[in-house]
Amino acid sequence: MTTTSSDLWHHYGRGRAERDRAVPDAFHWNWSHDGGPGAEVLGDLSGLVVGDLGAGSARHAAHLAVHHRPARIDAVDASPAQYEMALDLFGHLAPRLRIVPSDAVLQLRAKVGAYDVLYSVFGALDFTDPRELLPAAAAALKPGGRLVFSTLAHYLSGAPAQADVVAAAVPAKTPAGEAARMRRWVLQEQVWVKVLDEAGFTETVVETLPSTAEGPRTADTLLVTAVR
Repeated sequence: MTTTSSDLWHHYGRGRAERDRAVPDAFHWNWSHDGGPGAEVLGDLSGLVVGDLGAGSARHAAHLAVHHRPARIDAVDASPAQYEMALDLFGHLAPRLRIVPSDAVLQLRAKVGAYDVLYSVFGALDFTDPRELLPAAAAALKPGGRLVFSTLAHYLSGAPAQADVVAAAVPAKTPAGEAARMRRWVLQEQVWVKVLDEAGFTETVVETLPSTAEGPRTADTLLVTAVR
């Protein structure tokens, strides 16, 4: 079974949520979440409207809401399970943090010109066709607004990223624990630059963050910034 059903995120982050309810003190872009640049990549967020695309349990968004004082940050995720988890963990940070149960593309299309900054940390940019999401993101940003996202530089197996806009089927689990598959876009740097340019973005910069860990399922990270 290959699907993009939001139910496939039912188990993600659940164990951590049971033992760690704190707003994170740090913001990391890299795959192992333990190094590299932090929230400063987003610039000064004071008084700005920010969107987290594929926010999961909203830990990154909660950090920004508490430590970087945006006017509002929308933590957007299509998974009902992730929405409920985020609401339970960080609902008390409203109204600065707004937890939004929505598909990222639908949210962006409904918010034309609403955002100063959009970002994603291995979120919706990885699991949504970029030919749909990136034009919607460009339209949702104000002129001069910025998109920043981290994504896998290669597959967790070590296989190289795709040389075209092609998704791979990756393992997932249903709420009942049954094996399933979902689509993930793991693209080469030049492919990301091309699709961003086609969507109307400029000044694209791609930085590779080397893996800080060893062993299976480790990966380098592409950190991508672009301007509307």
